[in-house]
Amino acid sequence: MTDRLRVLLVGYGLAGRVFHARLIDAEPGLEVTAIVTADPERVAQARADVPGARIIATFEEALRTPDDYDLVVVATANSAHVPQATAALQAGLPVVVDKPLAGTAEQAQALIDLAAAQGRQLHVFQNRRWDSEILTARRLIDEGTLGRVHRLESRFERWRPQPKGGWRETGTADDLPGLLYDLGAHLVDQALHLLGPVEAVVASVRAVRDGMQTDDDTQVFLWHTSGAVSILSVSAVAGSIEPRLRVLGTQGALEVTGLDTQEDALRAGASLLDGQWGVDTGAAHLVTADDPQRRPVDRARGAWPEYYRAVARSLRGQGTPPVDPRDVVANLRVIEAAAQSARDRVVVRLEPPAGHV
Repeated sequence: MTDRLRVLLVGYGLAGRVFHARLIDAEPGLEVTAIVTADPERVAQARADVPGARIIATFEEALRTPDDYDLVVVATANSAHVPQATAALQAGLPVVVDKPLAGTAEQAQALIDLAAAQGRQLHVFQNRRWDSEILTARRLIDEGTLGRVHRLESRFERWRPQPKGGWRETGTADDLPGLLYDLGAHLVDQALHLLGPVEAVVASVRAVRDGMQTDDDTQVFLWHTSGAVSILSVSAVAGSIEPRLRVLGTQGALEVTGLDTQEDALRAGASLLDGQWGVDTGAAHLVTADDPQRRPVDRARGAWPEYYRAVARSLRGQGTPPVDPRDVVANLRVIEAAAQSARDRVVVRLEPPAGHV
């Protein structure tokens, strides 16, 4: 490996260009040296954004020279995640895969087994563990400020009464369209990260807008083995937006309004190196048994750059992966249970419970 690990970035749409390329560029231990895209507009954009990178038309062509890379980043459509991650691992390369890693826990476990057999690392881009509100909640839980947490309410809700189209809203089953597998994958990961294993799931997974075939308004209720519950909501048809996050404990409560701002900052081209990255001015309030007056609390700084920093360290044998891929198997067990619950209108029990490592 060279001083900077050479990254093959597969896909240069929103995920590849706005999220992965920008975050990789901010990590001194990594460098995008090749980009796979065939779309003429994206080719031109990639050449402008990353002038030193080779542009390769197909993933198959790129893998003909696996020694040219130290890491493959799969930032393509959901349907390509499993086959492209499989091909990268079979070529002897470690891989980062955007979420969702796969459509089923069984597929995800098969990738983990392949990575182990190949002696290569498999990473999953669950970047929203480093959202400001999640880091704030994690800090207060770990400090014991909230006491024993008994309820988490977590939402990604938007007001988009007119569908935007595209595979995320109109794709086939193989595309894993809809909000349950999209933003829902983040909310489930965050819930298990904060409150631990889940033993039962009930969900409503609905298509509300005219002509929609995939879910655009979904709620998931989780029973954790600790006795806590999580109430998760993802919606494109929420004309009235509730708080982003509420964490209720026996000794206090945290309420956060407004989404973490790192995605908007990346879309706007903000610098990750200006010293203000991740500073979030959205409201966060705390109530405790010692001080029942609702008062502002400092939000932790959002820290998406930590993801690729940890990937680089892990590849060099200097630290643990940012996200254990076995956590994502647990997430997918919960997501599959939610889909089954909505379809059959039943409570689905998980044996054994689904929890992070």
